[in-house]
Amino acid sequence: MFDVIKNKWIFFNISIVLLLIGIISMIFVGFNQDIDFTGGTTMYVNIGAEFNNDDVNAVVTEAIGTKPSTIQKAGANNTEVVIKTHSLNTDERAKLFSAVQAKYNLPQEALLSADNVTATVGDELKWNSFWQVVMATLLILVYITFRFEFKSGVAAVIALVHDTIFVLGFYSIFRLPINTTFIAAILTITGYSIMDTIVIYDRIRENSRIMKKAPFSEIINKSIWQSATRSIYTPISALITIVVLYIVGVPAVKEFALPIGMGIIVGTYSSNFIASPLWDIFKGDKKAKTTA
Repeated sequence: MFDVIKNKWIFFNISIVLLLIGIISMIFVGFNQDIDFTGGTTMYVNIGAEFNNDDVNAVVTEAIGTKPSTIQKAGANNTEVVIKTHSLNTDERAKLFSAVQAKYNLPQEALLSADNVTATVGDELKWNSFWQVVMATLLILVYITFRFEFKSGVAAVIALVHDTIFVLGFYSIFRLPINTTFIAAILTITGYSIMDTIVIYDRIRENSRIMKKAPFSEIINKSIWQSATRSIYTPISALITIVVLYIVGVPAVKEFALPIGMGIIVGTYSSNFIASPLWDIFKGDKKAKTTA
């Protein structure tokens, strides 16, 4: 049986390298923030038939002089388009719709809406999203501390931070848009990851009562392998659903499915190879009776 605790630095080093790459990208490249956060214009147009995103992108770029931040299909049959750009005034919005109207021979009623989101609202959304994640993390720390112990709670929170930074780094590297849907996905990932960690922690606590004279590292390693079946089958089942949603879902669903799928993978990894070994490090080389 592979000793996870004895080889913990293999997993730690893998995480450190990947997280450093993501952090460097976040610092020097930044994020592709959607207009939910930066402010801009959102225009909904009913094309009335199937269309190609690249064609709309070209029309918008020619009309306003810059590429749009997002072009998304919408509606029950993907016959509507959501165009997100930098902030446009009234004349610029009229020019943009006229270009799309001419391209697809649309009536005036095809313009469903055209709204501006100010940067002030965007900043407020960013701070609200940040505090939501912070509050969720603190409440998780309190819950884990109450159910197990403070050291295990700290280990679990570090694993959650690991998951969040990993997903943020991925989005920064590949320039994927960050919006309010992404924040909802991060909160969902947090809940899923901590659930997986608690399953392993429960097994550790049960084994601690049985293996009272065994080193804590041995108990953790055994507990990880006893939970391995559940740790493999549950995320695979969830990922099958997520992949189907991503393939056949509408753009809004795809925006949610992608970070959730990533979060399931990295959350399963961190629960087994980050949170549990960290608890062993914080605990020190102590006997099981200290956790009973």
